[in-house]
This record gives sequence, C-alpha cells and structure tokens, in this order.
Amino acid sequence: MAGQIDAKLAEIGLSLPAPMPPIANYVPYAVSGKLVAVSGQVPAIDGRIGWTGKVGGTVSVEEGQAAARQCLVNVLGHLKAACGGDLDRVVRVVRLGGFIAAAPEFTAHAQVMNGASDLAVAVFGDAGRHARTTIGVPSLPADAAVEVEGLFEID
Repeated sequence: MAGQIDAKLAEIGLSLPAPMPPIANYVPYAVSGKLVAVSGQVPAIDGRIGWTGKVGGTVSVEEGQAAARQCLVNVLGHLKAACGGDLDRVVRVVRLGGFIAAAPEFTAHAQVMNGASDLAVAVFGDAGRHARTTIGVPSLPADAAVEVEGLFEID
C-alpha cells in the first residue's frame, strides 16, 4: 500500500525514477543518525541530462525551474532508497542546496531554485519548508544547467 507521500506524488503526477548510480567516487546518500544527506543530482531523465547549457544564456529561467524540479525528483528517488522505500519516514526537509550553471550576467538564481523548493513544499507540506543556499557556477557535470542536493530529517 502506498504511503501518504507516495500518494501525494501520484496526485501531482510524479513517479520517482530508479536512483542513478554515482558517476565518481562518492555515495549517492549518507545516513547519520536521523539525517540523510543526498548528493547533488542533475536533471536527468531516463539516464540523459534533460537541460544543458547556461541559465540566462541558452536556458530560460522557466526551463531552469523545470530542471531544478527534475533535480529534486531525482534527489527524492535517492531519499526513498535511504528510507527503505518509505518516504513517510521523512520528518522534514532541512536544507536544499542549488547550483545554477549561469551566464556571467545572470542574477535570478533564486527564481530558478524555486522549481525545487516549490516541489518540496508541494510534496511534504509545511515539513517541506527548508533552509536553502543557491549559487551560480560557471559549469556543472555533463553540462547540466542545474544541480540540487538535500539534507533531510527522518524518523
């Protein structure tokens, strides 16, 4: 039987992908006590990067938001694995970190990261409200437009 969070995901039309394996020497998530840190995830769909390039260049703010949302979908896939398949164990989203590959003159990084933040609140309600850092970077792995990492409290 699906839990409340799985039901919420289905209600908003999302299904979580199988977690992608790491592409370098790191683990996709680490559990320490009641905290789960999920490594940065790019906006991959079916094993391919969905949005490449620089936001404010070849990628619009709206496309960047969609990329950030997909990054969080991928983060949630790893979080679900860390929770033994039960996202109802998530007590709260503690922090999200966003990295936006941006053109040098671009300054709307926070707007882009709202794609991930809005989804966190839509899925977890008030427990999805989180602290956040969003920074612009010159490039990301595989030319991804956005990367998102997360820190979660579980029971």
